Amino acid sequence: MIIASNNRHKIEEIKGMLAGHFDHVCGMAEAGVDMDVVEDADTLIGNSRKKARAVFDVLADGLDRGDGVLADDTGLLVDALGGAPGVRSARYAGEGHDDAANRKKLLDALAGVPDEARTAHFATAMVLIRKGCDDIEATGRVFGTIIREERGEQGFGYDSLFYYEPMKKTFAEMDLSEKNAVSHRRNALMLVLAALKAEV
Repeated sequence: MIIASNNRHKIEEIKGMLAGHFDHVCGMAEAGVDMDVVEDADTLIGNSRKKARAVFDVLADGLDRGDGVLADDTGLLVDALGGAPGVRSARYAGEGHDDAANRKKLLDALAGVPDEARTAHFATAMVLIRKGCDDIEATGRVFGTIIREERGEQGFGYDSLFYYEPMKKTFAEMDLSEKNAVSHRRNALMLVLAALKAEV
C-alpha cells in the first residue's frame, strides 16, 4: 500500500492505523515516486481522486493485483466562515503550506466570533485505487470548536486550535495514539477498511 503523500506527519498517522491490515505501507518517497500533484479540484474527494490516480498511474506496472495507492485530502470547515477554509485549508493564507500563517489567518477571521459560535469540523476524503479491483471512496469527520489561542505541541496544521470536547484537549495536546482513536482521518480509514472487508 502506497500513501500518496510526502507529508511525514500524515504518513505516520495512516501507517499507525493500517498496522496489521497490510503487509507493507509506505509513502511516495519510499516507493520511489517524486512528484507533486496540484490539488486544484473543487472538493476534497476530487483532490483525493486526482492524487490517487496520478500516483497509481506511475506505479501500476509494478503493482500486484490488490496492491494500490491511498490518497486523502483534509479540510477544516468552520461554520461561522461558511465552511471555509475547506478545500483551501492547506493554502488558506496563500500558496504553499505555511501552517502558522494559516492558523493566524483563521484566528483573525474569527476574532469577533463568540465562543459558542466557533464550531467546526475536520473532514478527510479518502480514495483507494487498486490494481484489478474497484476503487473505494470514503469521507470521515470529527466535530469540535476553534479556540482563541494555540494549545499543544503535537500534530500539525490546525491541530493546536481544534478543541475536541470529549477528551478536553486540542488535537495538538493529544499523543498520536489518542488522536488516531478519534480523528477524521481514522474515521475515513475505518470506512475504507470496512469496504475492503465487505469484499471478502
